[in-house]
Amino acid sequence: MDYCLMRTLTRVGALSAVAAAAVFSAPAAAHATGSGDDSYTVQLRQELPRTATTDDGGAPQEGRDECPGIPEGQDGWHFVLPGNSSDFVKLTVTFEPGGQQVVTDFGPPSDKHAYVASQPGAELTSAVAEVRGGDLELFNLSHTCPVTDDSAEPTSSASSEPSEEPSEEPSGTPSTEASPSAEDSGDSASPAASSSPSAAAGGGSTEGDLAETGNGAPVGLISGVAAALLAAGGYLVFRRRKAAGQG
Repeated sequence: MDYCLMRTLTRVGALSAVAAAAVFSAPAAAHATGSGDDSYTVQLRQELPRTATTDDGGAPQEGRDECPGIPEGQDGWHFVLPGNSSDFVKLTVTFEPGGQQVVTDFGPPSDKHAYVASQPGAELTSAVAEVRGGDLELFNLSHTCPVTDDSAEPTSSASSEPSEEPSEEPSGTPSTEASPSAEDSGDSASPAASSSPSAAAGGGSTEGDLAETGNGAPVGLISGVAAALLAAGGYLVFRRRKAAGQG
C-alpha cells in the first residue's frame, strides 16, 4: 500500500512540475512570439526637431536617387526599422510647416522601410511608428534627401526666361519704327507743297495760249493779214474770170 501511495505522489508531483513549467514559460513565449501578431509603438532614435539638412551626425544627407518616390522640389526622409523581424504598420510624422502625415504604404524594398516627403526646409517635430514583430524600442531615420539648388534651377529658369523676352522686344520695336512714319508724312507733305508751283505754271501757260500763238504774234494781227490775203486772192480770181469773158 505504501508503494502504491508513493507512485501516486510521484505522478502528482511530475504533473505539478510540468504544469508549473508551462505557467512560467507562457509569458516568455508570449513576449517572444505573441508580438508577431500584435502591433506596438516605438519612438524615433534621433533628436527632434530637425530638418533634412541638420548636420549633427544623426542622419546623413544623400542624393535624390536614395529617396524613391519623393517628388522633385520636396525634401525626402527615409525611416527604417532595425533588424529583419519587424515591419511598419503605421508611421505618423509631423512637420512645421506641413502638419501631420500618416503613412501606411511602405517600401521599397520591404515594409521595414518608409519614405516621407516634406516641404523644402520643413522641420520634423514628431515621429511615432506602430510596428509588428520583433522587440524594438526605437526606430531610425536612415538618411534624408534634401532639395538641392540643381533640382530647383529648372523651374526658376523656365519661369523667368519666357517672361523676359516677349515683354522687351514687342515694346521696343514699335517705338523705333514710329519715326519712319513721321518721315513718310513729311515726304508726303513735300509733294503736296510742290504741286502748287506746277499749278501756277499751268495757269500761266493757259493765259498765254489765249493771247499768243507759238511765235508770240497777236491773234488779231494774224487774222487781219489772213483776211486781207483772202480778199486779194478773191479779187484776182474775179479779174481773171472777167478778162477771160471779154476775150
